[in-house]
Amino acid sequence: MSAQILAGKNFAAQIKENTKRDIDVLKRDYDIIPGLAVIIVGENPASQVYVANKHRACAEIGIYSEVIHMPASIGKDALLDKIASLNENDKIHGILVQLPLPDAMKADEAEILNAIDPAKDVDGFHPVNVGKLTIGDEHLVPCTPAGCMKMLEMAGIGIAGKQAVVIGRSNIVGKPMFHLLLARNATVTVCHSRTGNLAAIARQADILVAAVGKPNFVTKDMVKPGAVVIDVGINRLDGKLVGDVDFEQVKSVAGAITPVPGGVGLLTIAMLLSNTVKAACLIHQVN
Repeated sequence: MSAQILAGKNFAAQIKENTKRDIDVLKRDYDIIPGLAVIIVGENPASQVYVANKHRACAEIGIYSEVIHMPASIGKDALLDKIASLNENDKIHGILVQLPLPDAMKADEAEILNAIDPAKDVDGFHPVNVGKLTIGDEHLVPCTPAGCMKMLEMAGIGIAGKQAVVIGRSNIVGKPMFHLLLARNATVTVCHSRTGNLAAIARQADILVAAVGKPNFVTKDMVKPGAVVIDVGINRLDGKLVGDVDFEQVKSVAGAITPVPGGVGLLTIAMLLSNTVKAACLIHQVN
């Protein structure tokens, strides 16, 4: 059996096309230009690339974009003041602080992220938006799990009634994936570093989501024949990017699988753009 490869490029392009249509309507009918502000603190090279990609993606589909560079030496209070000013800025509908923060600020990460107005929290990390997700109100959902769900939907992969297993319990991916899958009537198990007999549980999954942060962690013997395998991991191994799934092994048994690179990661920025437009609609009460 050869798995269907769920490459992210076409899915991301379709999401961007749909989002651009929504932007065109907002501009034409409501004189609203969605705006996104990204704050980057310090000189992390990977973060600089990610932020540049976000800025370019905004320009491609007509979102107003500001990139705010702040030195690593900036104090917490100055960063909080900048966030407060963006909360009050009517041109800005989405705000995100690029992670990771410099080491000196990591202890303050929760306070910094929680300072973002929940209505402008396009990363979906604010406790208000997390709480809404847990009760089934998908207000602003973290971009990577939202991208996973959109990929399943666009690929025509049914979720209702399926057994789903999520490996990883982070606030960014694992926990939101649990709630999103549950809301679509899957029966969901979340596994983590202390789960006993993890391989046996994983083999029960019709939909297996790997978000554990360990290269090639999911092997062929952990996958049910014909299962859909969503690999959220991005790891560097021997100079190459690899996922949490041993792709070459698992693709011989899975029914469908996402590659790394070229899979879910491409949908993350697309969903950020979509969230920015959604935030603009919510703020301006446009249905």
